[in-house]
Amino acid sequence: MQKKKYLKIKLVRSLIGRPEKHQLVARGLGLKKLNSEVIREDRPEIRGMVRKISHLVKVEEIEQP
Repeated sequence: MQKKKYLKIKLVRSLIGRPEKHQLVARGLGLKKLNSEVIREDRPEIRGMVRKISHLVKVEEIEQP
């Protein structure tokens, strides 16, 4: 059985003044404040959300949460 992969996502740039869609994507990922971190399962939907706000976040691949 394969180990599940996870993404550790950290908000490193502020959402102030960003387009509303970018703010909604960040909220959808669970990022609320600057430097907040979330761990999400590595799935295509999550990758797409990260790609949309890649200039605002830092992403790491990890094995277990």
